Amino acid sequence: MIGKIKGKLLELNGNVGLVETSGGVSYEVYLPPVLLTHQLDSPIEMYTYFRVSDDAQILFGFKTRDDKRLFELLLSVSGVGAKIAFSVVAFGSQDEIVRAVKNSDVEYFSRIPGLGKKTAMKIILELSQKLTGTAQLEKIIMSEEDTTVVDALISLGFKAQEARQIYQKIPKHLTIEEKIREGLKLGTQK
Repeated sequence: MIGKIKGKLLELNGNVGLVETSGGVSYEVYLPPVLLTHQLDSPIEMYTYFRVSDDAQILFGFKTRDDKRLFELLLSVSGVGAKIAFSVVAFGSQDEIVRAVKNSDVEYFSRIPGLGKKTAMKIILELSQKLTGTAQLEKIIMSEEDTTVVDALISLGFKAQEARQIYQKIPKHLTIEEKIREGLKLGTQK
């Protein structure tokens, strides 16, 4: 899995950039507009999502980890493939997309190239269930490390919902072991 690339932007062809790493390997990466503004031959760093299908292997680039997480969340919507999910993330900011979902703004999604009204309604319906209340994206999609912490808390006797609530209170800068210890402390303070 290719999770992050750091290198030099050598070429641009439409929205596909050629990024050369320090090891001399060059990757073709689909870039959102925010990364297309980089100067050629300048350093570039991005989070990536590697998509493998029967007929292609595609690498998508994202400026932030949250953009990548939003992309992965969009992939969980039935009928939304990688190219449509990437178009949504590239079209607007995370805040705009979350606001459009919460406000059931079909018109916002319908303006995205390649996205029809039916798919826009699916995105709103399925994501609105995941973005209830004042939920933020980081609270919905957890990294592998955070999933490990929640799973550890569950194996230590906490219910799944309770473990997720405890996880939200744990400082993010801690190591996995420290997070588990802090989760135990928080869970026993009730």
